[in-house]
Amino acid sequence: MTERVVLAYSGGLDTSVAIPYLAERTGAEVVAVAVDVGQGGEDLEVIRKRALACGAVESEVVDARAEFAADFCLPALRANALYLNRYPLVSALSRPLIVRHLVAAARRHGGTIVAHGCTGKGNDQVRFEVGIGALAPDLTVVAPARDYAWTRDAAIAYAQRHDLPIDVTAKSPYSIDQNLWGRAVETGFLEDIWNAPIEDLYTYTADPAAPREPDELVVTFEAGAPVAVDGAPVSPLEAITILNRRAGAAGVGRIDLVEDRLVGIKSREVYEAPGALALITAHQELENVTVERDLARFKKTVDQRWGELVYDGLWFSPLKAALDGFIEQTQRYVSGDVRLVLHGGRAVVTGRRSEASLYDFGLATYDTGDSFDQSLAKGFVTLWGLPSKLSTARDARLAG
Repeated sequence: MTERVVLAYSGGLDTSVAIPYLAERTGAEVVAVAVDVGQGGEDLEVIRKRALACGAVESEVVDARAEFAADFCLPALRANALYLNRYPLVSALSRPLIVRHLVAAARRHGGTIVAHGCTGKGNDQVRFEVGIGALAPDLTVVAPARDYAWTRDAAIAYAQRHDLPIDVTAKSPYSIDQNLWGRAVETGFLEDIWNAPIEDLYTYTADPAAPREPDELVVTFEAGAPVAVDGAPVSPLEAITILNRRAGAAGVGRIDLVEDRLVGIKSREVYEAPGALALITAHQELENVTVERDLARFKKTVDQRWGELVYDGLWFSPLKAALDGFIEQTQRYVSGDVRLVLHGGRAVVTGRRSEASLYDFGLATYDTGDSFDQSLAKGFVTLWGLPSKLSTARDARLAG
């Protein structure tokens, strides 16, 4: 029985060339799988037919936008996931979803090999292969661009020799990856980290400096999930789509970052994540209102570690699963409304309300109606500072 390779297929040059190349190199039949995570671009049916024209024996496309929003973006929102406190894990979130569908396709089509188009220089090779190893350790993984030293020049020449139905002349100076949660741009002139980004780089966000009226909206959360915008019920997919449009129109979500890649090098990335950053801003503020102090402090540590695990390709790891359980528990009372004003590249919280609020007006006010017993504070301050006071006295005694 002929072996089958299941290929993560984008429809571009590299993965189109990979179809006949893998067939020649491995002697296997190639099954192409394209997953829609909200990246836009070409129609998926066009992509499906292109894979067949390039020699795939089977080609399928998966509309995974709702799945991506609910099962991957929503957990990231609840974790306030920002790698290096700035990057909302745009590419890192989509890879385990694609892995899940590649493994499922391998089971359906009798595949024994899974292939992806990543190079040996980036994070995505790790995310794909560690994820596949966790879900299906029996599958073999190949990466033509990395394993066979496949260059773009070689890919273009191969496509021309084999008359593949793909445009091999157009080439963007940038490497771009985009999905529902955001957009990542790298390479080209951005590799000189002194060069400022130019306006042509951006498609998800308008110029923050352009004159416009502020946009005010209210996001309603239940248990840490956005369930309405301006009172209209929404799914996670709809919430992200709406915030991408409205926050993007206000120039919200631009990030210019030199980040630490998993493979040990630093890289310069320009991101656009209007919906992600606006929703995380709102969610963090609602947590400030509804989550108890010590739990909130500890959750910040968990959030950071959660983001690092996902960035590092460990979505399916035991630690990530355990942290998911902790985060789920913290979201029990994260319900209520947050008012945002979107303007000049910023999403600013101007109001918050919740039936589960821990904010007590009577305790907080300095005006009439103050219910805080200030006489209790003196003893508290004395006891709170006692360890430091005793330590200082000890130091002075022994120093003499």
